[in-house]
Amino acid sequence: MSEAQGASLLSKVASEVFAGVIAPALENAPLIQAAEDDVLAQEDVLVRMERELQRALQKTPAERRWVMVIDLRRCIGCHACTIACVAENKLPPGVVYRPVLTEEIGRYPHVTYRFLPKPCMQCENAPCTPVCPVHATYTNEEGVIVVDYDQCIGCRACISACPYASRTFDFGLNYTDHTVDRLAMLVGSTEAGKYETAGAAFEYGERRERKHEQSPIGNVRKCHFCLHRIKEGILPACTTTCIGRATFFGDANDPDSLVSELIAKPNVMRLKEELGTEPRVYYLV
Repeated sequence: MSEAQGASLLSKVASEVFAGVIAPALENAPLIQAAEDDVLAQEDVLVRMERELQRALQKTPAERRWVMVIDLRRCIGCHACTIACVAENKLPPGVVYRPVLTEEIGRYPHVTYRFLPKPCMQCENAPCTPVCPVHATYTNEEGVIVVDYDQCIGCRACISACPYASRTFDFGLNYTDHTVDRLAMLVGSTEAGKYETAGAAFEYGERRERKHEQSPIGNVRKCHFCLHRIKEGILPACTTTCIGRATFFGDANDPDSLVSELIAKPNVMRLKEELGTEPRVYYLV
C-alpha cells in the first residue's frame, strides 16, 4: 500500500460515517467474547448428570425417582442411542429397546422430519405388570419396571397390555444365522457368531450367555434404564451416546438435579397422559 493510499484509509477510518458503522461492532465485541467464553466454560451436561447420579446413589432406592427427559428439539434422528442400546445389551434381531420413530411433516417441497425416541415409559401405573400371570414383570424398589427372565413364560400378555408398544419378544434369532462361513468375503463371520452366542450380556446385573432355549430367549424384553450401569454409577448407554445431548437422566426427587429443572418447564409433555399411566419419560417440545 502506498503512502497516499494509507493516508486515504486513515482518513476513512477517522470519518464519522465509517466510525458509525464499526462502532456498534466494536462496542459489542467484549460482550460477544464474554458470551463465547461462557459457552466454552460451561460444564458438559454429562458431567453434571454423572455427579448427580453419584449423589442419588447415596440415598436408599425408595428415596430415588429415576426419570428420563428427551429434548425433541435437539434430536437429529441419528439413532446413536438405539445402536448403543443394542450393543450394551447385546440385543438380537427384532429386539429393540429404544427405537427412534420418524415422522415426515410438511408438504413438498417444504418437507422436514421429526424424530421421537421411544424407550419404555417406566409408568408408575403400568398396565403391563398386573396382566402377567406369573408376576415375572414388576416395578422394582427404584420404580423401574423389570422382567424376571427365569420367571417369564413368554405368554406376551404384557406386550398386548402396553399402550406404548415398548415391549418386544426374543424369538432366539441371531444376526449371524445362515451365514456361509466358507465364503472368502465373509471371513470373520465365525468370530461374529461367537460374539453373539458366547459373549455375555449383563442386564439386571446378571451374566447371561445367549444359548439355545435358555433365557432370555423365549422371553419378553424391554428397556430397563440400564440398571446394571446405574448400579455402578454409570449413566444409561443411550444418554451417554446422544451426540445432540438430547437425552437426560437423573433423580427427580433431587430438587437440584438437571432433570428436576427440565420437567418443571412449561414446554414439557408425556405420551398418552390421558391414560393415567404416569410415565417417567418426559419430552421437551
